Amino acid sequence: MINHTVRTHRSSEDFPQSEHLAQKIAEMAADPVEVPADTQEMIINRIIDNAAVSAASVIRRPVTTARRQAQARPVQPGSTVFGIEGRFSPEWAAWANGVAVRELDFHDTFLAAEYSHPGDNIPALVAVGQHVGADGQSLIRGLATAYEVQIDLVRGMCLHEHKIDHVAHLGPSVAVGLGTMLGLDTETIYQAIGQALHLTTATRQSRKGLISSWKAYAPAHAGKIAIEAVDRAMRGEGAPAPIWEGEDGFIAWMLSGPDAEYTIPLPGPGEAKRAILDSYTKEHSAEYQSQAPIDLARRMRDKISNFDDIESIVLHTSHHTHVVIGTGSGDPQKFDPSASRETLDHSVMYIFAVALQDGTWDHEKSYAPERANRPDTVELWRKISTVEDPEWTRRYHSTDPAEKAFGAKAVITLRNGEVITDELAVADAHPLGARPFARDQYVGKFRSMADGVVDAAEQDRFLTAAAQLADIPADGLDALNTLVLPVVLDKAPSTPKGIF
Repeated sequence: MINHTVRTHRSSEDFPQSEHLAQKIAEMAADPVEVPADTQEMIINRIIDNAAVSAASVIRRPVTTARRQAQARPVQPGSTVFGIEGRFSPEWAAWANGVAVRELDFHDTFLAAEYSHPGDNIPALVAVGQHVGADGQSLIRGLATAYEVQIDLVRGMCLHEHKIDHVAHLGPSVAVGLGTMLGLDTETIYQAIGQALHLTTATRQSRKGLISSWKAYAPAHAGKIAIEAVDRAMRGEGAPAPIWEGEDGFIAWMLSGPDAEYTIPLPGPGEAKRAILDSYTKEHSAEYQSQAPIDLARRMRDKISNFDDIESIVLHTSHHTHVVIGTGSGDPQKFDPSASRETLDHSVMYIFAVALQDGTWDHEKSYAPERANRPDTVELWRKISTVEDPEWTRRYHSTDPAEKAFGAKAVITLRNGEVITDELAVADAHPLGARPFARDQYVGKFRSMADGVVDAAEQDRFLTAAAQLADIPADGLDALNTLVLPVVLDKAPSTPKGIF
């Protein structure tokens, strides 16, 4: 890996395009290096994972709305929309499928200086690949690049510190992945990166306070914007430049200002793209930093004979967990039984209370209004708080995989003064966890989420196609779509008519 120092440059400085971060990323994307077998295997796993969470979310209202928006735009050759027949405009198919993937907060994650869900790259690349008739190998190469770029930006450039939403790293990664998949030249990719970043910057209010359905839409929107950016770049249109380093650019005015420096690692010439192997998926439908606390709560519940005896619970955890999903956020909505699902899955206090009482976590039942409003749950929930522990923060930011952790220590104090303490550094499904996810676990998650939603024969067909991704010929990527049983789609909620 080559570490690139990125900082603001005045317009009067001699700062050639060859030194721009966007140029270095574009050159890496155009490098025809082979994709390693383990990277390819993990790409297939994540395609299966995306299908699993899409099956679980297919008739939720935000997903239904996005699907109906895409259905208003039939196109030939076009792209498929999860669950249904037909061909639709690729940017809108990517939009609909991106919402389905993101709605339940249930797919893969990478956390470092910034947050990310790199599986958000998949819907856009698959949609464009279907429309242009790409083959499976091209899709694999594109996804390896997209994961690499998003994860490398996340390693070195914090956005949330400045209240910028993490999809500002997703727009460029989708654009770059498309560039690799389509075999575009370096200059075209460079211009697409600039357009995509410029147009996908938004504040983190989408994940603050009363969280709305836009949390699911935001990554899909970034993918859609990136597709349109690549289309314009392919037609010869340019972008603001230098997009990160310019005097009025991203770093100078969106991030830490003209004097700031960031270090972005990227593979060197001829070096394989392996970043996907550093990311991890979710066993539970909740924000990633609550994965280990869910497993910790399940482990601790047997030590408590009566939940009414609990005086308080304090979760000692990292700065990120404390301020994003903990009491350090200052969000009263995180204790509101009437809060949206999107808000509840960003409340580690609620999540720990339910997991402790139930000993399990379900993507629907654990968020049901009747579950959130249970009096004994509300009482326990409001006894839980978080505090930042410098050691957990250090481990969160560690670059050593053996040390890097997203967990917590729980201190449960009973009314009689007894204190019960336990801690868990990584979730059970983490590569270093008690039950690491491999192909069998990804398939099992898909089978579980697709049960009663996708016919068994269709499940088998999809899993076979995904496993053979490298051998899918040109015009064959439609095989990655999964059809949903009509009786399920009939249960999708009615939505008001919009413009289209």
